[in-house]
Amino acid sequence: MRSIWNGAISFGLVSIPIKLVNATEHHSVSFRQIHTEDGGRIRYRKVCELEEREVASEEIGKGYEEPDGTIIPITDDDLAALPLPTAKTIDIVGFIPAERIDPLQMDAAYYLMANGVPAAKPYTLLREALKRSGRVAIAKFALRGRERLGMLRVVEDVIAMHGLLWPDEVRAPESATPDASVTVRDKELDLADALMDTLGEVDFEELHDDYREAVEELIAAKATGEKVPAPPAADRGGKVIDLMSALESSVREARASRGEEEEGEGEVERLPARKRAAGKTSRTAPKETSGKKSTSTAKKTAGKKTAAKKSTAEKSKSESTTKKQTAKKTSPRKRASA
Repeated sequence: MRSIWNGAISFGLVSIPIKLVNATEHHSVSFRQIHTEDGGRIRYRKVCELEEREVASEEIGKGYEEPDGTIIPITDDDLAALPLPTAKTIDIVGFIPAERIDPLQMDAAYYLMANGVPAAKPYTLLREALKRSGRVAIAKFALRGRERLGMLRVVEDVIAMHGLLWPDEVRAPESATPDASVTVRDKELDLADALMDTLGEVDFEELHDDYREAVEELIAAKATGEKVPAPPAADRGGKVIDLMSALESSVREARASRGEEEEGEGEVERLPARKRAAGKTSRTAPKETSGKKSTSTAKKTAGKKTAAKKSTAEKSKSESTTKKQTAKKTSPRKRASA
């Protein structure tokens, strides 16, 4: 691997000569700009605005533009004279647990290679010290004209360094948060949990770039004059209106893709009893509308009972009156017969 920076790791009074190499590479397909009429290459030429002529690379320098458009020339000698102790040194400033690093700060990754036989011993010492401590080293270094932060950690038997953004380079997330008034129900969370459980973990070795493969097939077909393969129709589905239906469908599709049998139409995987109980308690909690409805029903029932009692009382009173009238009519006959 070709080194992009040579220097040393400063570990207290220990200096470890190292080479910096890229730990990652990009495999995306790159394109050139061409003239669509004849296929000619389109190139960018560096032209001086004052002289209106193309200039060579050795004639090009640096300059800082003021808000009013004024250009202040800055030479390489000016920058080299600045006090930059990390110009050729990765200066370790401390050690912290890896979980203290915010992934948002992570930038490019590099491998640090021991530069020469004398560097092997101190390099190995630092590597083993990092392994045993379970911590990562935070360092400052200069690369491509600016000072940067770095995190040193062990990857197998190599010390790797991740470039870190400075804390003030990470934007606050408040502007990206959704409306605070939006809430989700426990049943929706249960379905989301079931979907995550069904999808399971991922094996990074099985993942590949489908788009890049399709582009390479397209280029190969055009290069040989063959028919360009038709891409498969993308199934984007309909517009999601019902979140619950979308979650249930996602669970069924995930199970089908993994060759699992469905438990039944519209059913999803049962979650542990603790989660179901929590969801059930929340779902069965009385709502204001149901309280109004039950109060109205109770009033109607009480009204019916009162009416029934009133009707029974009136009926009993009527029967008593009838008996008295009958007794009055029959009493003269009884006296006469006596």
